[in-house]
Amino acid sequence: MDISLALGGGGSKGNAHIGVLRRLEQEGFRMRAVAGTSFGGVVAVFYALGYTPDEIEEIFSTFDQESLYGHFPEDEPSFMGLAGGVKWLREKIGERTFSDLQIPCALTAVDLNSAKEILMSDGSLMNALLATVAVPGIFPSQRADDWLLVDGGVLDPVPVAPARSLSPRLPVVAVPLATPMGEPAQSWGLPRIRYLPQSIVDRLSRMRYAQAVDVILRSVDIMSRAVAEYRLAVDHPDVIIRPRVADIDTLAKVDVREIAKRGEQAVDAALPKLKALFSWQNRAARSLRIWN
Repeated sequence: MDISLALGGGGSKGNAHIGVLRRLEQEGFRMRAVAGTSFGGVVAVFYALGYTPDEIEEIFSTFDQESLYGHFPEDEPSFMGLAGGVKWLREKIGERTFSDLQIPCALTAVDLNSAKEILMSDGSLMNALLATVAVPGIFPSQRADDWLLVDGGVLDPVPVAPARSLSPRLPVVAVPLATPMGEPAQSWGLPRIRYLPQSIVDRLSRMRYAQAVDVILRSVDIMSRAVAEYRLAVDHPDVIIRPRVADIDTLAKVDVREIAKRGEQAVDAALPKLKALFSWQNRAARSLRIWN
């Protein structure tokens, strides 16, 4: 049962993708192509490089999440940097490129100069990863030629169309992580940063400046959710898997294994629809859509 996978963004919520991959494999599904946005792009790259879901879980679980943040002198302006994350990715990914991947993979970003979605499927994996995770204003944007790139979730929180373009004959399974519309807006708490004492973090969180930023981010969260729902309606994936991760803050320190289990549970809930994809009627209908 071959499928193409679209992994949505969501920061710490993205660890649910590990469980989704593991459970799909256990049920006999073969991911022949994968597209990812933001943290979904990170998981997509590791999987496309040939790491198993168990190996990805181990790698992510042993990473010190409090060492993620920090700025390099050359960074574009941002509230927070990803210096620790960049060092970690360089250790794990190095100089590898998209040509080193074992299955087709694409990541998305948005160019602030042209206001267009950018599909990244060749060249440096590191450059593509740093662009797709560049949450606007929070993490540094990335320059590439004439582009100024930020998180692909700005325009496409769940990259269904890119996943379909990688393997047009395969059904696309989408994994959105955004909180459903109608739920309260997500409030972003300041993460625990190693070089800042917790007492200072607590004081910063209570400042009017931080509270104003919180209002902005909660508003952006609502807009992002709406964009995700609109794109899913337009791009129409064959099946949607929705891990229950609404309670997890985007920048939270999390138990990777626990969040991965939520991904497994989401696959179990979607199994009837997933298996129905491969009934002879659905295969015939899909073939007609491809050829027409």
